[in-house]
Amino acid sequence: MSSIAVTNPRPEFHWRLWLGLTTPDADEETVVDDDIGSRLGEPWKVILYNDDIHTFDEVIVQLQKALGCGQQRAGKIAYEAHTRGKAIAYHGEFAECFRVAGVLREIQLLVEIEG
Repeated sequence: MSSIAVTNPRPEFHWRLWLGLTTPDADEETVVDDDIGSRLGEPWKVILYNDDIHTFDEVIVQLQKALGCGQQRAGKIAYEAHTRGKAIAYHGEFAECFRVAGVLREIQLLVEIEG
């Protein structure tokens, strides 16, 4: 019995094919860009959780700083987080949610990005 050595001319494709990430004739950049673009463009949201550490004024000021909104809107978000345990502080693209969450975390507010 003879053995035949099989070589893969493009070994980088082997694991991608196995994982189903690409096909031999697919353009890798297109596959990656489409996948990342679709996930990051989905509606994301920043959820603010209630805590017993911060005052309403601290939360309102930080929400105004993060969102660029007025005191009334920030107050509504803070009140909802206080009464319901959590509130959606912002929704939009991932990059902006990441920025908003970062500003809210500056004073250790409890936030989560959900998508």
